[in-house]
Amino acid sequence: MSPSRSVDLNADVGEATDPGGVEAERALLGLVTSAHVACGGHAGNEQTMTATVAAALERGVRVGAHPSYPDTEGFGRRPMDIDRDELRRSLSEQLRALAAVCEKAGTQIASVKPHGALYGEVAKGGAIYLVLRAVMAGECRRGTALVLPSGCPAMAAALRDDVPALEEGFCDRAYRADGGLVDRSEPGAVLADPDEAAGQALSLARGAIAAGDGTVLTLWVDTLCIHGDSPGAVAIATAVRRALADSGIEVSAPAPR
Repeated sequence: MSPSRSVDLNADVGEATDPGGVEAERALLGLVTSAHVACGGHAGNEQTMTATVAAALERGVRVGAHPSYPDTEGFGRRPMDIDRDELRRSLSEQLRALAAVCEKAGTQIASVKPHGALYGEVAKGGAIYLVLRAVMAGECRRGTALVLPSGCPAMAAALRDDVPALEEGFCDRAYRADGGLVDRSEPGAVLADPDEAAGQALSLARGAIAAGDGTVLTLWVDTLCIHGDSPGAVAIATAVRRALADSGIEVSAPAPR
């Protein structure tokens, strides 16, 4: 039977510092098709990037960048009032660092997915989106995709600016009625049950999910995310892969652009 559609499955990795976390990330790389690697803003350094990129390539996983605000203390999850030139310099340094690691490993950055608070600001399609767009134009090869939340305002900006973009949905996060993610500080924001996350992944792949209040959201996704630091991330990824396969949905990385 031919697959009804295909979808990418990505994970945010290169963030773990303890042996157990690193082991979980490595197992996760055996289940996903794309990996976004922390490159020094909220986590990661040359050593972790080198090891993570090598592990991804060993498993045939497409490599992307996971830059953030320069905020290791807050793990990149705190909004920052930062000078635009300072942010531009930081993002350029992060992408340049990962690009150098990728070049040594014989690959290239295929996509850029901002992390945490930066992800939310870029999604608005305003000044911070323009900063990241400019940095990508200077540091990334033509055709490098920007990963954005499905249906966000920045998707329209990317289309206007001829920036390749991938719409993302989250297997392991609860959604609000407006299509945003429930804040991590709220109960139920992170889906830790593998079956629940797999059900949400399947719904997203089919184009519609229910928010916490029961509102049905229509969302198109090119890629599904599993956070490497989510509780039980490996079990979630395993359940997601099984659910998608059982439904005739192929899991594969996006074709190069």
